[in-house]
Amino acid sequence: MTTRQKRSYRRSMAVSAYDLTGRTAFVTGAASGIGRATAVLLAEAGATVHCADLDAAGLHETATLIKDAGGTAHTHPLDVTDRGQLHQAVTSCERLDVLAAVAGIMHSSPVLETRDEDLDRVLDVNFKGVLHACQEAARLMLDRGTRGSIVTMASGAVDTGGAGLLCYGASKAAVVQLTKTLATEVGRYGIRVNAVAPGWIRTPMTDRHDEDAQAHTEALMSRMSPLKRVGEPQDIAHAVLYLASDASSFTTGQILRPNGGVAMPW
Repeated sequence: MTTRQKRSYRRSMAVSAYDLTGRTAFVTGAASGIGRATAVLLAEAGATVHCADLDAAGLHETATLIKDAGGTAHTHPLDVTDRGQLHQAVTSCERLDVLAAVAGIMHSSPVLETRDEDLDRVLDVNFKGVLHACQEAARLMLDRGTRGSIVTMASGAVDTGGAGLLCYGASKAAVVQLTKTLATEVGRYGIRVNAVAPGWIRTPMTDRHDEDAQAHTEALMSRMSPLKRVGEPQDIAHAVLYLASDASSFTTGQILRPNGGVAMPW
């Protein structure tokens, strides 16, 4: 084998490790932000992508982006807190190789002012919605004998305390525990389970302030990062692609932290 052939072989091996051609992915929260970026990137890698979200108009836009680029997308307008809707959508897939459970909501209130209904609402979406999606996906993978990958969405909030983020941080900490526990239970069947814990990402969910306040917040977050910037949805989508693909075939029960270096846990 010539030097040129060796280089070409190494490049093809690197590309094929991330190739999802012939595989099917189910992405919740796909109407915008990290979920949309993830759905689009998984489709670019070759996957048929089932996009789920409460926002039907946003889902249509995501599917259009995928189809216009030559990919294949299906839409499922649903509420992740409705287990019946999730079951129907997931089981409509003939096979399932990848779940990216991205859907989530934000709530901010001081601990002493947090109401039970606030906590319940966040846990219903951010934890139970992820739990039910994981259960449905893992059951389908087991039924089909698929050596699949489940990717959950945690948060940098699990590593640092944040004023007003009790509900959000607690729900994401629960996702971390779910990820590790499920990984130990389904690993013997070739199913991998990992989480992504993003830092501050510029998405519709984090864009909750007026323009000046948003600029101030992003400047603050940028100063906290050794990279001196905030993240973009594509930064997280690439982390999901890594965990979804064969490039991470020996990785399970892990928390991948694309957070710009703002938290460096041991």
